[in-house]
Amino acid sequence: MSISPAFLDEIRARVAVSAVVGRKVKLQRAGREWKGCCPFHNEKTPSFYVNDEKAFYHCFGCGAHGDVIRFLCEAEGRTFPEAVEQLANEAGLEMPRETQANRAQQERLKGLLDVMAAAQNWFAEQLHGIAGADARNYLQRRGLLPETVRRFGLGFAPEKRDALKTALIAKGASEALLIEAGLIIAVEDRTPYDRFRNRLMFPIRDGRGRIIAFGGRILGDGQPKYLNSPDTPLFDKGRTLYNLDLAAGPARKSGRLFVVEGYMDVITLAQAGIEAAVAPLGTALTEEHLRRLWRITPEPLLCFDGDSAGQRAAVRAAHRALPLLEAGKSLRFITLPEGQDPDDLVRGGGADALNAIAAKAEPLVDLLWRSEMEAAQLMTPEGRAALRQSLMNRASAIADRPVQELYRREFLNRFDQLTGRSADRQWGRDRQAAPGRRPGAPWAPPPRVSPGTKLSHQRITKPRLPPMIIDSVGVGAAGTSGLARPLS
Repeated sequence: MSISPAFLDEIRARVAVSAVVGRKVKLQRAGREWKGCCPFHNEKTPSFYVNDEKAFYHCFGCGAHGDVIRFLCEAEGRTFPEAVEQLANEAGLEMPRETQANRAQQERLKGLLDVMAAAQNWFAEQLHGIAGADARNYLQRRGLLPETVRRFGLGFAPEKRDALKTALIAKGASEALLIEAGLIIAVEDRTPYDRFRNRLMFPIRDGRGRIIAFGGRILGDGQPKYLNSPDTPLFDKGRTLYNLDLAAGPARKSGRLFVVEGYMDVITLAQAGIEAAVAPLGTALTEEHLRRLWRITPEPLLCFDGDSAGQRAAVRAAHRALPLLEAGKSLRFITLPEGQDPDDLVRGGGADALNAIAAKAEPLVDLLWRSEMEAAQLMTPEGRAALRQSLMNRASAIADRPVQELYRREFLNRFDQLTGRSADRQWGRDRQAAPGRRPGAPWAPPPRVSPGTKLSHQRITKPRLPPMIIDSVGVGAAGTSGLARPLS
């Protein structure tokens, strides 16, 4: 039975290794991993580790190593198809059936992969030929070294309308296959023509390093500045992150993964020594993007420009992440100096410049608080009530109940400190908006907080009251003998 690699990858993504191993091995949490005594050899001291983020197990005693499928095969003696079928059932996936249609589909996908690889080779040849002179000059101005260009497989698409189509058909590709791969465009009543013309070409790879799409940057005047392949049987931009295949290993090793906006940002960072960087492809981060990032590292670092558009994009990403949050999975945000992107920053100050900003990355909870504060109208009770309600709505969007409750508490704590309610309750003066405020004085909001400021750590000073004594009769109304009066 032929099972596609994509189906196996989906199983590995959906079924945690620790959940399956834990049925046979008593596991204990060890940082980001689990540990226990190896089921493949006798031992008294645990040397068997399971890592769900990397989706494998490893024994430092006997060397046993593999993924969730291999564990079932070796620990329970199941055949490969049996193990896959069991895990597919657990993941809620329907097993693919071996049919003539399935075999035809696999052959079709193989043909698409082959034509994409051929296109990349042809684009690379054009970059280093006569037609690619302007593209080479552009890369030199951007400071890219020849080895970097080769590593990322950059190429050039000439201006001619059918240059790629003619070259690949001469090598045996069909026009229909080129259309399906997104390399040429078919328009009614017109001859199909190349999608990419006069563009610097960036191959887009899947997690296994296979070319599934292209991005092209226009050289000279023209729109759009960047053009990506359309969605095809190989390529889904909502699920694909540029450079994920090369970035995953360094990210797991360092524990850091940068998410930037474009191809050149990724490539410049890699040349500067920051190899753990990816970028979405002409779209905002999707839920599937976030899931893929979290499989590699618990807190990806999202880099956004310091201008208003960049900050709006950061807030949108934060809101999209809320329903998916779980214990140990969050985001941190890097706000770049206005007018600079990661490419500019690294070319000007090297990797240290970005690392310095990354060290001050803003946690997700702080960015959410700051964005709500900036939109709030704090001068009226109604405005403050609206702020509180908006904060509670944000917390309610989190599906994980323990994380949701902790966010609610954090937001309420910050809101109370902002409005003085915690101090008011303690001293029994609920009508005062802030401790120590003169009765009847208008409420004034505290000064604006800078990004990253943690209000929950600010100290609340209790209002000082004069010492009081109370008559034995008790506390009475003002002007009665029971009035509490100051000590003279």
